[in-house]
Parts: sequence; structure tokens; C-alpha cells
Amino acid sequence: MKQTTFASLAFDRKKKQTRRERFLAEMETVVPWAALLAVIEPHYPTTGRRGRPPMPLATMLRIYFMQ
Repeated sequence: MKQTTFASLAFDRKKKQTRRERFLAEMETVVPWAALLAVIEPHYPTTGRRGRPPMPLATMLRIYFMQ
């Protein structure tokens, strides 16, 4: 864990929020993530097969919404 300095704390407060950050914050409040995850989770693949393990469900759902 990186220790924060007084300069970084002051800079973080003055930083202007980007369009991406505003969009992600709005998406976080609008989309019912828990309900969607509960519906999709029984059908999402688990690590029972060969090959690369699947990405976490919450991450993939957010990626699909971003697309």
C-alpha cells in the first residue's frame, strides 16, 4: 500500500472529474448490480473446465455495459 502525502491529498481534492468518472459514478447508481448478478450467476461458467479461468462475473458485466 502506497502512503499518501499532503501534496497528493491536496491534488486529489482539486482534480477535475473526467467525463468517464462522471459516467461510471452515474452508472453505479442507476444499474441494480446485485439483482443482475443474482440472475446471471447460475448460468455463468465456473472453473470446472480446462483452459484459462473465467473473469469475475461482476467485472464482465460492467465491461458489457461499457460496450
